[in-house]
Amino acid sequence: MRHVLIIAALFLASPALAQTAPPTEGPISCTSPIAATDTANSLKQRFGDEAVMQDLPGAEGETYKGLVLFPRAMDRRIEVGFIEDKAATVSGFTLRDTAKTSRWSVAGISIGASLAAVQKANGKPFAVAGFGWDYGGYVTDFKNGALGRTLPGGCSVTIRFGTEKDTPRALSGDGVKVTSDNPALLKLAPVVTEIGVNFAAK
Repeated sequence: MRHVLIIAALFLASPALAQTAPPTEGPISCTSPIAATDTANSLKQRFGDEAVMQDLPGAEGETYKGLVLFPRAMDRRIEVGFIEDKAATVSGFTLRDTAKTSRWSVAGISIGASLAAVQKANGKPFAVAGFGWDYGGYVTDFKNGALGRTLPGGCSVTIRFGTEKDTPRALSGDGVKVTSDNPALLKLAPVVTEIGVNFAAK
């Protein structure tokens, strides 16, 4: 009888356990799978062995200490940064094209998305920085489109495009900015290689 009661208790508890399990793919919001109130410790508690501290690539060849979710699954990988690298409070997180694709999406955009897909989600053309330097390919201005607004929950989005093609001089270098409907940029056909979700400074 005791054995039957234990099995019944586990059966009743399993739906609740399933509901509290952290997501492993799907749409990302300002609160899931990571929230502004998270710390390295809270993420480690929630994700267990799937949360590992690592040195991550920063701007201009620098590195910073961050936390990686799903470090062994390149299409699920999320890189988490912290305020002043102290692992006390999350500042934001990044999806990269480590697998040329991702099982996550942000505001309907995922790794590998085209200019047209991002422009559709934004609702209008946007500006992209010239390629071939440390900040190349980033969207510099969403031109008051949907992707430039604060998302429900208080976070914001950054998007970077990349290409493996030879880039024309007119689309290269610091100081160059082109709109997403520029014919030369459309011909180059860059795709989204990085998506950042950023929390407001506290």
